[in-house]
Amino acid sequence: MGEVENKLEDYEVKKEGEAEILMLKSNAVFFNPVQVHNRDMSIAVLRTFVSKRKEEHEAQMNKRNKSQKKGNHSETSVVNEEAVLTSQHDEMDVVLEKEPNQATDEIEGPSKEATKTPSWKVTRELKAPIVLEALAASGLRSLRYAREVDGLGKVVALDNDKASVEACKRNIKFNGASAVSKVEAHLADARVYMLTHPKEFDVVDLDPYGSPSVFLDSAVQAVADGGLLMCTATDLAVLCGTNGEVCYSKYGSYPVKGKYCHEMALRILLASIESHANRYKRYIVPVLSVFMDFYVRVFVRVFTSASEIKNTPLKLSYVYQCAGCDSFHLQCLGRTVTKNNSVKYAPGIGPVVPQECSDCGKKFNVGGPIWSAPIHDQDWVLSTLTDVRSMKDRYPAYNKITSVLTTVSEELHDIPLFFSLHNISGTVKCTSPSSVMFRSAVINAGYQISSSHVNPLGLKSDAPWDVIWDIMRCWVKNHPIKEQPRDSPGTAILSKSPKLEASFSRAVAALSKAQAKKVKRFLPNPESHWGPKVRAGRKITSKHISLLGAEAINGAISHEDGNGVLTEKPASHIGETVTDEEREPSTKRQKTGDGELAGEP
Repeated sequence: MGEVENKLEDYEVKKEGEAEILMLKSNAVFFNPVQVHNRDMSIAVLRTFVSKRKEEHEAQMNKRNKSQKKGNHSETSVVNEEAVLTSQHDEMDVVLEKEPNQATDEIEGPSKEATKTPSWKVTRELKAPIVLEALAASGLRSLRYAREVDGLGKVVALDNDKASVEACKRNIKFNGASAVSKVEAHLADARVYMLTHPKEFDVVDLDPYGSPSVFLDSAVQAVADGGLLMCTATDLAVLCGTNGEVCYSKYGSYPVKGKYCHEMALRILLASIESHANRYKRYIVPVLSVFMDFYVRVFVRVFTSASEIKNTPLKLSYVYQCAGCDSFHLQCLGRTVTKNNSVKYAPGIGPVVPQECSDCGKKFNVGGPIWSAPIHDQDWVLSTLTDVRSMKDRYPAYNKITSVLTTVSEELHDIPLFFSLHNISGTVKCTSPSSVMFRSAVINAGYQISSSHVNPLGLKSDAPWDVIWDIMRCWVKNHPIKEQPRDSPGTAILSKSPKLEASFSRAVAALSKAQAKKVKRFLPNPESHWGPKVRAGRKITSKHISLLGAEAINGAISHEDGNGVLTEKPASHIGETVTDEEREPSTKRQKTGDGELAGEP
């Protein structure tokens, strides 16, 4: 008994949701508690997927039964011989139902080629979905899937690190018989494993430490038809434009710097997944794409259709970003031409912009291609949000994921990218109008406008840029500004007379339902140092204070080695102090990228 207690002293129990794991106090296996937002959002979408999958299967079976009844009715009304054949056909159906495996083999092949429907739609019995977590580490995510999502079949947890697989197996046993019966852990390279198991998993989850680019090619092959691929990217410095050449080498797109950079990161990731899928006659349908905390997370369904991938160029666009003002324009890669009831595909017509910006006279930077089609399925978003609200007690990060889903549900889903009201006001050097007044002016001009879940100050609108700048020109007329340099973008914009007479009178739709009810939509981080932690296996030193905090560093590095010597001085001894304010959860309004307070728009 004493030996067991001594062994347990090296571990601490971490509980999240209904799962518990044993974690070594050293940094041997990666575990990031702040990713609870990520795991809760994944569980919410996975529950929606299970229910949608069941609905689709039932609808497909009802449709098939109706067609069979019509066929049987017409056959029995002809001659006795045909009636005999019909009865034999019905007997064969009974045999097929008794032997589902054989039925799947015989029916699946021709049905896939003819209808391109998901694999579960061509079987008579819906099997429980199989989940693959490609990079499991401690196995917490897999355990939560198995214990919290009803209707799941097997959950396969992979990792190529021996210590991680051992920890995963230990945690599976620690969670009891229900976890042992559902979750299995394997020591394997995720890329090789997915390549050798094509279309075998209904759900594939990719959550790497950094870029997922090396896993995408094998992941899109491992997902079953109609299955769900969940993918996280934490390398936002690459995706948001800091290292454009690196982004192109990893994702095949070149980013441009703009206030919309985090949404562009989402769209670059989607375009990259679509590119990998197209190589295997597959395509994706995004159901939810979110920017949260320090990463982007996309949920897409994968289908197979050689004809449907012809539409991919219609979903991709290049971005022209003005170097002077905040205006941007999209150039679609392709277009369709209809002639004599036939649809042909042709290259997009361009360029959509002149050599110099028509508003401020500056040059354009070109980025992309990015995914310019919708990045959410509004039906899925609303279903997920409703489900989360009905199961509040089962989500540790309930407040965060409901705030994100609420904001996503109110976005204009077919408008790519957004602009910042503060930024365009800064371009013309004027006092910014309130969000309600500006939104009212856009609505009164006959256009749509909404907020963005990516940025509290972001606005999405289908209004062209000449309308946006006309509204700002009208605003400046009523709120004069100081004289600006002649060569500034703002001076060039304001030198033109507005063609539109903007009305700033309050519009009914200026506030969304969530804003009107004062629902919290942009929450601050729950504690200080909320972000990515140190990669597993790396020695924690005082240089990691910015990631972990001085208090955590003290606990990690102020221990004795075998000779009784301190490995490194505590952070408090090297000039770092921790105030009571830093120890408490952060309740202050967070700053945006430009140092502006992230308030409600």
